[in-house]
Amino acid sequence: MSASQSNRQPGLHSEYYGIGPLDEFPIHQLPQPMAWAGSSDRNFYDRCYWNAFDRSGDVMLISSLGFYPNLGTKDAFMLVRRGDVQTAVHLSDAADPNGADRMAQQVGGYRIEVIEPLRKLRLVLEETEGMAMDLTWEGSGPVIQELPHVMRQGTGTTLNAQRFAQLGSWEGTIVVDGDEIAVTPDQWMGSRDRSWGIRPVGEAVPAGRPADPEWQGMWWLYVPIRFDDFNVCLIIQETPDGFRTVNDCTRVFRDGRVEQLGWPHVAIHYTPGTRVPTGATITATTPDGKPFVLEVESLLGVPLHLGGGYGGDSDWAHGVWNGPGFTERRTYDVTSDEHKGKVTFGVIDHVGRATATGTGADGIEGWGLFEHGALGRHDPSGFKDWFDLA
Repeated sequence: MSASQSNRQPGLHSEYYGIGPLDEFPIHQLPQPMAWAGSSDRNFYDRCYWNAFDRSGDVMLISSLGFYPNLGTKDAFMLVRRGDVQTAVHLSDAADPNGADRMAQQVGGYRIEVIEPLRKLRLVLEETEGMAMDLTWEGSGPVIQELPHVMRQGTGTTLNAQRFAQLGSWEGTIVVDGDEIAVTPDQWMGSRDRSWGIRPVGEAVPAGRPADPEWQGMWWLYVPIRFDDFNVCLIIQETPDGFRTVNDCTRVFRDGRVEQLGWPHVAIHYTPGTRVPTGATITATTPDGKPFVLEVESLLGVPLHLGGGYGGDSDWAHGVWNGPGFTERRTYDVTSDEHKGKVTFGVIDHVGRATATGTGADGIEGWGLFEHGALGRHDPSGFKDWFDLA
């Protein structure tokens, strides 16, 4: 008997009943069952994201699990790039209406085990379509609570989310077609985030009145970097004219101290003829008014719109109903004629190697995520329209 069947009582209307295992805990925020999202917006979501890479830049893994209570769905994916090829496994299923699976955090053979909240977790994919992983995450410092993230288009809100991030290390194994990759914490690291709120998910819906003005694109930069004594997390979003709708840069020390790093100035270094970055120079300011500079280099890039479900991915979209127990595998050669033209027009997650100089940092080396996308027009970058290149 399933959790939803065991919790359902005779005589209750299924469309109103929602009490489940989560309601045994004193964590309620609204006068309603925990299984019901606080917003009735169809686009409500609760999702986690992970990346893992070794310092050679030869391999990068991206993974995610999400719940979409108002769509009745849940899904997960594992995406691995080695060399010029990235391989994705997608899983989706119906979500338990009473929320029992949100405690278990499982979709098919994919599951997340919380060993120590905000510190240590285990990420598992049982062998699925030739792919598997068993990885344990350990945070290298406190989680970083980011500023609320809101996006509006025309008269509507397209994104209203809260997120926290963390840097850390990995241990375990990754398997691709029988090739087992050993993951050791001295060489493997990464970042993760958990976010929840409202963002476009599921099947496309009628647009209604066209946005006025129409959407002309966005410029996005997300850089969480781990150093020996502290972690840095930067998140910037700009409209086509360069106006910043998100501007957040913090340094978190191992003892929990949080230092804001002012208004960062960014120079992205693009590969000529593309919008694919090779790195960036980020100049921020410490509270005492002194410069803090990050030189970031890309060692390997994973386009999130090729199998990751982000930014107009033609193969996979988060929250879509694919039927019960759905799994599939997709493989992409990012240098092929079929895919190389798509790479430059989306958000790419890079293995980032950084050098920091300034107060509390004298040329020290750090590692983390260098995530960037320049979509559409962006005046400060000199991009005049969707197809203009560096």
